[in-house]
Amino acid sequence: MEFKNTVFTLYVLVPVLGLIIYMLSYRKKARIMTMLRMSTNTRFKFTRIVLSVLALVFMVFSLMGPQILKGNTEVSKTGLDIYFLIDTSTSMLVQDIEPDRISRAKKIIESLISNLKGDRIGFIPFSSSAYVQMPLTDDYQMAGMYLDVMDTQMIGGGGTDIGAAINLANRSFERTSSSDRVVIILSDGEEHGSASLDVLKKINDDRLKIYAVGLGSEKGGLIPVYDSTGERRVDYKKDDTGKAITSSLQPETLEKLAASGHYYQSSVSGDEINPLLRDISALKRDDTATTKIGRYKQLYQYFLGAGILLFLAAYLLPDRRRV
Repeated sequence: MEFKNTVFTLYVLVPVLGLIIYMLSYRKKARIMTMLRMSTNTRFKFTRIVLSVLALVFMVFSLMGPQILKGNTEVSKTGLDIYFLIDTSTSMLVQDIEPDRISRAKKIIESLISNLKGDRIGFIPFSSSAYVQMPLTDDYQMAGMYLDVMDTQMIGGGGTDIGAAINLANRSFERTSSSDRVVIILSDGEEHGSASLDVLKKINDDRLKIYAVGLGSEKGGLIPVYDSTGERRVDYKKDDTGKAITSSLQPETLEKLAASGHYYQSSVSGDEINPLLRDISALKRDDTATTKIGRYKQLYQYFLGAGILLFLAAYLLPDRRRV
């Protein structure tokens, strides 16, 4: 036999405390009766105490949820492995989409996570380089914590290397899985050259499905520069000639990278989320984990019933007779 609600273990002290309180009150009552020069002869006094304490013991055991293991049932979890590749270059601070590009990317991820069931997710932020911030996990609460601290200061250096992030994600997938491997890129697509497309050609894996969400507008905007606390804008990023740099959405690269999946244009209304979820749901899933769930027979009702009967027996015993 084992107990399901071990948090109530300390409640075993209740019968002991009840016995102590009863004994103290009995002694006080006896002193009062002696002072009044009165006495009573109580029948079944100790029997009543024993029954009451036992009743409390049984009720505490009932509260702790006693149960017996009857066997185990194996339950398989199926799902996808999904890596979110989040652009954290300084151009993601542009406010051509409210409130800014990186904040919009995080909101998209939050919405996607809230609609996933059983899929494992991971985060790979990238700019001039990439690293696995959060490995694949189905702990969505922990994923929310990692997402909260993501910003454009995570990786030093300039430039955007989407290819490095794709290559890292591909190497991070478990090789034993036969399910489709999903990569979701959230970026403004500003990448100099075609390095990411060259990386994708070298991977050449039919199971790798890449989806891309373009963040920003083709008109673009200036890249703000914030102070050391990241709270107040002090200027805009400038080139070598002192001219403010304008960053705009470059969808062409993202569309080519998403040839095996689909490209979506981000909007304030979030219209890109539903089709993305629909496309992901059609992919091939595999068993991600097999867990054993115990089948238990609950015994709390027997302890509860015994406790109630003992209390009734203690209550119904003849009380006392006066001497």
